[in-house]
Amino acid sequence: MKIGILTGGGDVPGLNPCIKAVVLRAAEAGHQVVGIRRGWGGLLHTNPDDPESVAAHLTPLDPAAVRTIDRSGGTVLHTSRTNPGRVAAGAVPAFLAAQATGEAPYDFTPHALRVLESQGVGVIIAIGGDDTLSYALRLHDEGVKVIAIPKTMDNDVHGTDYCIGFSTAVTRSVQFVHNLRTAAGSHERVAVVELFGRYSGETCLVTAYLASVDRAVISEVPADVNRLADLLMADKRANPSHYAVLTISEGAVLEGGEMVLSGEADAYGHRKLGGIGAQAGELIREITGEGIIYQQVAYLMRSGSPDSLDLMVANNYAVMAADLAAEGLSGRMVALRGGTYTNVPISVTREGVRRVDVDELYDTEQYRPKVRHVGGKPMFLY
Repeated sequence: MKIGILTGGGDVPGLNPCIKAVVLRAAEAGHQVVGIRRGWGGLLHTNPDDPESVAAHLTPLDPAAVRTIDRSGGTVLHTSRTNPGRVAAGAVPAFLAAQATGEAPYDFTPHALRVLESQGVGVIIAIGGDDTLSYALRLHDEGVKVIAIPKTMDNDVHGTDYCIGFSTAVTRSVQFVHNLRTAAGSHERVAVVELFGRYSGETCLVTAYLASVDRAVISEVPADVNRLADLLMADKRANPSHYAVLTISEGAVLEGGEMVLSGEADAYGHRKLGGIGAQAGELIREITGEGIIYQQVAYLMRSGSPDSLDLMVANNYAVMAADLAAEGLSGRMVALRGGTYTNVPISVTREGVRRVDVDELYDTEQYRPKVRHVGGKPMFLY
């Protein structure tokens, strides 16, 4: 059997170890693995009638090829936010131009199916978040054998308690917050730290909880900037070092405002986020007259090697996925539920994005984590 593997969407620490573990497990069972470059874009841009095109987008993976890739972050297969089911007019490969009839976006799923059939790929292991896995579900509906591995530092894929990348993102964020305290304290300012998190504020909330941040604004709850400013000034006065720290999700909004978006929407309908921290910081400065330090952590959250937890989960998810593929199963997503490794129907991704349980975990008046009782809660308090 030939197994195709790809990584889509944003990169996170743990992808390379996951790829390596799939290859080793598959090779042990006598199966071949081919890496599909640049996510689903590899299928869109492969011309099965052109050997050079095939070689450029599909690469054989064996134990020798992946021997050292787990020693670094990112993904050796590269990634993209391509959706072959929704291709913009300007993104159509030249060899498919004649098939781009009618109005864009175009659905080139029949082409993706042709590529898989022509290359003898019997099953795809897709590593991604809800966007990448939504197209995996589309291929499953088309009859392709698909196994999904959830990854996203937002930890917001339905059906699993944990996604590859989350622990490292939180670990990095806690470190950056603590490091920034020296500058905030030296200058006696309010530090505004903007973290990734489009629709789920879990990364921001858990970082605030673990780093003892004064206030946190998450994606799920619009913030009253005047009340927020008053709270931060009280925090600053109560701190012997005369500073305060606010974490804010990039997808957060201020009351009466909107998400801070830029650029054109991608193939999954998302525009680029970023800048709400600067907006909130400027308003706090205008209200209070206090100096502000604004810091976007951004891609530093997902850069470098994985921590031990992400390394462990990436390896275990990979072994499970390779075993499911070898057993001939399809339409499954590997998962952690209740502290136990398992697998669930990939159709759970149709439920959308998993979000913070605000009633249980967030004080909407004080803008901070509200963790009263941890007994019976999952490890990451989602």
